[in-house]
Amino acid sequence: MIAQNVFFSILALLMIVSALKVVTTKNIVHAALWLVLVLAGVAGQFLLLGAEFIGVTQILVYIGAVIVLLLFGVMLTKASIGDEENINMPNRVIPAVIATLMFAVMSYSIIDSFRGEKLPTETVTNAAIVSDSIFADFIIPFEAVSVLLLAALIGAVVIARKETA
Repeated sequence: MIAQNVFFSILALLMIVSALKVVTTKNIVHAALWLVLVLAGVAGQFLLLGAEFIGVTQILVYIGAVIVLLLFGVMLTKASIGDEENINMPNRVIPAVIATLMFAVMSYSIIDSFRGEKLPTETVTNAAIVSDSIFADFIIPFEAVSVLLLAALIGAVVIARKETA
């Protein structure tokens, strides 16, 4: 149990540092690569919890597909990669206040929702249970995400074609 806590702490620290680098780096390709580390940390957390199917799915879907789609869209739209003067907002106080308030509200909601509850000690999760849950209970959000990703890809192609024409 102590080794699991140590690995959890290492992964959590890696995820926090990588998430900060995602939002502070000025190069969008580097931000996408830092996001790969964050998503790999999430997959590692699932593996630590014993949810191997969800961990591997996290790697395949998010790291394998979403990041590739993001990088494909960035390269297709010819976004600026280096430093550019007009990109940075001169007023960063309002977004920082809003982000802090959102973090406080989400933290309070999570803490309040699970106050007094304990994690189950023995849960049996296999691929059949997870797939039944995804394709029965969560089919509409699953399909909505796939349509959203398709729309983003089509939008990137349309924007790229307008720039070259």
